[in-house]
Amino acid sequence: MKKAVVIPYIGILCISILLVACTAPMVRTQKSPELVAPTPSQQFNQYPAAQYFLSNWSNLPHWDEDQLEHVWSAWQKSCQSLSKSNQIEWRHVCEKAKAVDAHANLAIRDYFETYFRVWELRQTKDVKQFARGSNEGLITSYYEPLLKGSLQRHGAYQTPLHRYPPSWQSAKDKLRPTRAALLSGHDLKGLEIAWVEDPVAAAFMQIQGSGKIQLENQKILRLGFAGTNNQTFASFGTWLINQNELTYAQASMQGISDWAKKNPQRVQTMLNANPRYVFFKVLESSTSSLDGPIGSIGVPLTAGRSIAVDWQALPKGAPVYLATTDPETGKALERLVFAQDTGSAIVGGVRADYYWGSGDAAGEKAGKMKQSGRMWAILPKGLGE
Repeated sequence: MKKAVVIPYIGILCISILLVACTAPMVRTQKSPELVAPTPSQQFNQYPAAQYFLSNWSNLPHWDEDQLEHVWSAWQKSCQSLSKSNQIEWRHVCEKAKAVDAHANLAIRDYFETYFRVWELRQTKDVKQFARGSNEGLITSYYEPLLKGSLQRHGAYQTPLHRYPPSWQSAKDKLRPTRAALLSGHDLKGLEIAWVEDPVAAAFMQIQGSGKIQLENQKILRLGFAGTNNQTFASFGTWLINQNELTYAQASMQGISDWAKKNPQRVQTMLNANPRYVFFKVLESSTSSLDGPIGSIGVPLTAGRSIAVDWQALPKGAPVYLATTDPETGKALERLVFAQDTGSAIVGGVRADYYWGSGDAAGEKAGKMKQSGRMWAILPKGLGE
């Protein structure tokens, strides 16, 4: 996305990491008892960032309770990519999926248990507080912003979202002017795609790298990442902390938005603390407006069932069983998800960025999520043997 989405160029930028430096305590998952001990590690040469331990379906917490009919469309999207794989095992399982009743939970569960094996993932090296060999890692999340906007500047719609300057195309790696310089100059004149109400919400959309604009006629304009000015990202959440305006605990998306409403005369100063500026493009998509942004494997993301991962750890499109906790309720979040996206901040063998969906509620979850979690790769039988 980002971090959203998306974003084959910039990668997913997990919102909880980019809003503020990651110093807040992490929420730990409760470990479920292992029913079958994983067998010694097998190293998949093409995925050096993770250790793979052959495990068992009974080791997946609450696997029998997951409502798999809710995930089938997400798996079919993965198969759009995996059916083109040069590995026959992936093509085989995607072909077998065509005969499965998409509305029968037991049939879907039997399909996965028949044609796949469970591999517990562990860290291959120390990753911050997670030691080499640990079966736990960091789980963050992201979302797709939904903003109200207009194609014309008027009334409350005073904050522009810009397309990438055509004159920059020949030297896309060149360092360009800062956000402050661009918005006070004339380089971006005439490149406005849409105008939105809230400059802070627009900045959050730039962090995510994609989003949707609800126009005045209620039509949805979907925007995707088009490039940046190549300036280094700086967190305006951290800027607020350094200015003694907010504490670490307050520097969430909601906390930053609340501060901005109370300090409208200082909003641009805060936003200009980040010199990076993100450009968008209009996505002419045949997908439903209910679908998520396009992930880096080229398929729409599914709320609650898509994750961004390190491609050095997992195959593109692969099913993954995730065990973590909800950032608001603390309740177990244990379900089958699919590796359909990636990002520059997503590094490590046990590491995922969980896609919550679109809109404010999803943004609230994303802004709070910094949990520990466990992951199991669900791979076709025969793969790597």
